[in-house]
Amino acid sequence: MPDFLMKIISLVLGVITSISMSMSSLTALVNKDNFEIASSFDAVSYSEGEQLVPEKDADGYWTFTTDRALKILQLTDVHIGGGAISVKKDKKALNAVAAMVTAEKPDLIVVTGDLVYPVPFQAGTFNNGMATDMVIDLFESLGVYYTVCLGNHDSEIYSNYSREQIADKYADPSLRYSLFQKGPEDVDGFGNHVIKVKNSKGIVTNAYFMFDSNEYVGADIFGVMGQYDNIHPNQVEWYKENVLAIDSANKAIDPACPMFPSLMFFHIPLKEFDDAWKEYRANGSKDTENVRYVTGGYYESNEKVCCGVGDDNLFETALELGSTKGICVGHDHVNNAILNYKGIDLIYGMSIDYLAYLGIDKKGAQRGCTVITLSENGDLSVSLENYYQDKYVTKYEKEKVSTDR
Repeated sequence: MPDFLMKIISLVLGVITSISMSMSSLTALVNKDNFEIASSFDAVSYSEGEQLVPEKDADGYWTFTTDRALKILQLTDVHIGGGAISVKKDKKALNAVAAMVTAEKPDLIVVTGDLVYPVPFQAGTFNNGMATDMVIDLFESLGVYYTVCLGNHDSEIYSNYSREQIADKYADPSLRYSLFQKGPEDVDGFGNHVIKVKNSKGIVTNAYFMFDSNEYVGADIFGVMGQYDNIHPNQVEWYKENVLAIDSANKAIDPACPMFPSLMFFHIPLKEFDDAWKEYRANGSKDTENVRYVTGGYYESNEKVCCGVGDDNLFETALELGSTKGICVGHDHVNNAILNYKGIDLIYGMSIDYLAYLGIDKKGAQRGCTVITLSENGDLSVSLENYYQDKYVTKYEKEKVSTDR
């Protein structure tokens, strides 16, 4: 990078740091009410014995033991700003998350990135740590086990806290319900971890792989050019090693045990999300040899997919191993769809965002959650649920918006 450009960047970062320090007291003041709101929701009510309690397995991964399928609630792009400008929209996001979690009563919540959005001209703060604390307070109050995959906005170059510091918050051992783990130090990113399901025989019947899909690449350090990163080769190798290790452990119990079914969760979609949709559309919006349409659509401008700009072989590795049945992502807030591509469901979850996209707080077709169950034999059930259904009863008034696309 040229010296003059480095000087400009250093100057900009210096100004940002100064402004951030001067705003810190104001940020804490305006967030006081929303912190109280985040902690005000009642814990989800489960009947006796209904809530499964995970334990650490011998390999260090959190593991649920049950002979039934887990119910997973995928949330994505919550976008808590945590600043003076975003206060009202943050309250709406907290209200929406609490209502859907309370109604669905999942065994596990997985948030696929961008839990916070510390972009100063929209949020009014650089403090991603305060917004993260608010999100944690919300989930801990709801009393449901949860984990997260970090998105590109969870830690910006100008944010108060680094990506590792944000990961440390979710990995805090004092948290009762967080199942987040920072992952191996020799694997890129923060939050590469596995959550497993074992049956009463000790066989792993499901596994859920969480990845850090990383941030930006090249000169796009401020994230304004859409130059997104990919899953890195050592993350793909980590996934492969874990799939083979779990399969080997299963076969040690029962040599006839088939490959276990699994899901992947991360933020930035793979290029296969783009490939599948283009192939489907090029065929007149009809199924092809590779693509089977399930539901939803790609509603970003020009049906755009903001995938990583480089190459990775995660999808090819998943095909080779034959374990993964679905890949669940977020990032593109109004692309809410499921396509089966070469036998793997590509799942764009419903988003929460009231803040990032211009005028999105007035739109409602894309806002909601994704309910997922994966059976022991690999049958995958996925439902894209809109927030504005009557079944989602809110503690605070639910806004009236258009749910037309």
